[in-house]
Amino acid sequence: MTIASLKSSTDDASSADTLRCIVASMRGWSLGATVPNEAEIASLRAVVPPGTQVYLSAVPTRDPLAQIGPATRLAAAGLVPVPHVAVRNFASLAALDAFLARMAADAGVRRILIIAGDRDQPAGAFRDAIEAIDNGVLQRHGIAEIGIAGYPDGHDRLSRQELDRALNEKIEIAAQIGVAVHIVTQFCFAGEPIIAWIERLRDFGIENPVRIGLAGPTNIATLLRYARRCGVKASAQGLARQSGLARDLFGMSAPDGLVRAVADARSRGHLGDIALHFYSFGGVAATARWASAVADGRISPDATGGFQVAPPLPE
Repeated sequence: MTIASLKSSTDDASSADTLRCIVASMRGWSLGATVPNEAEIASLRAVVPPGTQVYLSAVPTRDPLAQIGPATRLAAAGLVPVPHVAVRNFASLAALDAFLARMAADAGVRRILIIAGDRDQPAGAFRDAIEAIDNGVLQRHGIAEIGIAGYPDGHDRLSRQELDRALNEKIEIAAQIGVAVHIVTQFCFAGEPIIAWIERLRDFGIENPVRIGLAGPTNIATLLRYARRCGVKASAQGLARQSGLARDLFGMSAPDGLVRAVADARSRGHLGDIALHFYSFGGVAATARWASAVADGRISPDATGGFQVAPPLPE
């Protein structure tokens, strides 16, 4: 065997290992959507595996009951709706109680993501998620698992100490009432803060599953708009530098480099129980097609530290 053929063989083996790590990291991936319509749900059904979890975002200006129709249609399509429950959007405990009753009865919901929500002024008595976790309403409607928010990139209104305290308190209260907990992170644009944050959790003895939030494929201007809205600052500045924003503000960006970074860290055994969660800023159908292609292994690693989806995604 010549030196050239030996190098080629080694490169092929390395690429195959990278591919296997990336595909393994996509197991159990989930998707975020706002209020998917019937056409979008049909598109999802055509490309994602049955049982895929679809998280339904809560919008402060929209009646929470608007989530029930999409959740019901997702369940009928063989997918698993996971509604965001933004407690500040509910005018009363009775309103939250009625919402959960409908979700359970109409869509079979047993898992939710519970957050305070983005309203500056609560619509009712709830100010934070802990108040809803601790009052018995979840158990009353058969909620067996809750997602809570994690912030690898920090929060624009809360200190790291406040975030740590709130995370621990939610996990402890959920354990006391017999409800499982997973963590869903805010999206980042850099792998280092995500990996460091999860390793820090594990060092503190927090072994709950973590869904790592990544922005699905979309244009850079849209990503930066969502980053400003969601308070994702530090890694957004990194995205701007890496992307040559002055030249290509409306160029497309995909999270391939981040997926590969997470896959590499996962393969080293540092992250524990993790899965990937894709926010569909560029459209739920397009994000689902991209993630499904990656999970199926239809990719080729490239020299930039990411990968290309191949063959090209259908329109």
